[in-house]
Amino acid sequence: MSLKRLTLEDHIINISTYVIYSIFAFVCVYPFYYILINSVSANDLSERGKVLIVPLKFHLNNYKQVMKVNGLLTAFKISILRTVIGTFFTVVVSGFLGYMFTKKTLWKRKFWYRFCVATMYFNAGIIPWFITMRNLHLTNNFWAYIFPVAVQPFYIVLCKTFVESVPESLEEAAVIDGAGTMQIFFKVILPVIKPIIATVAIFASVAQWNSFQDTLLLVTDPKLYTLQFTLYQYINQASSLKALVNNSTSAAALAASLAHAQTATSIRMTVSVIVVLPIICVYPVFQRYFTKGIMIGAVKG
Repeated sequence: MSLKRLTLEDHIINISTYVIYSIFAFVCVYPFYYILINSVSANDLSERGKVLIVPLKFHLNNYKQVMKVNGLLTAFKISILRTVIGTFFTVVVSGFLGYMFTKKTLWKRKFWYRFCVATMYFNAGIIPWFITMRNLHLTNNFWAYIFPVAVQPFYIVLCKTFVESVPESLEEAAVIDGAGTMQIFFKVILPVIKPIIATVAIFASVAQWNSFQDTLLLVTDPKLYTLQFTLYQYINQASSLKALVNNSTSAAALAASLAHAQTATSIRMTVSVIVVLPIICVYPVFQRYFTKGIMIGAVKG
């Protein structure tokens, strides 16, 4: 079978496509690359914006210094725990409620579904939210990271729409075999909706890993600080130190003596790499489910 001979127009289209997508890929990747090379380059050069393409005067002192931050290991454990446990709760609750909202026998199904979706658009504000969390004894409590985000309307809508695409014959067969609601969900529905579950898991894990505002508002116990909040404090301390140096009467001499010491810029770059790198590792695991989950979950009707 002979291959179709490409015309001049075909070559132009192919070249244009490669060029456009190469530029798009560069625009997406370069910010991460920029942060990485600045975190391992000479801090004085990074501070002056001289590091653009390749690392200059490569070193790993920034990472060594950040690793010495008090409570970093404990904060890392808390972030891992909240990400794993929080994602699990969010995935299970979203999947189950999404499934239940497809059941016509559910009491006041339309009302509860609309009530749940309405919370996507209406918010009482931080003060009522904080009062509620305090009344529920969720201040200085690890479960403050888990329970408030277990029910996410957007994820429930995605799961509900996906479940509606599952053939009803599967559930009918399970009912004939005597399976109950929980058995049907965990043994029949859940394995079938893996693509949307993986999609929700990605969204939930990224949100849990990056969150620090709940720690800022609800937690005062350093043992419950997350990695993001600990590094957030570290960045603020570095910025304050930088302002002190700039306002000092001997700022020029002091800045010269700190040419190879950490700067506010180097700390921000290093912290960004530490925070972003672990969550990037999640994407390859779920990537094959991600596109299918979003596309099917986006189909309405």
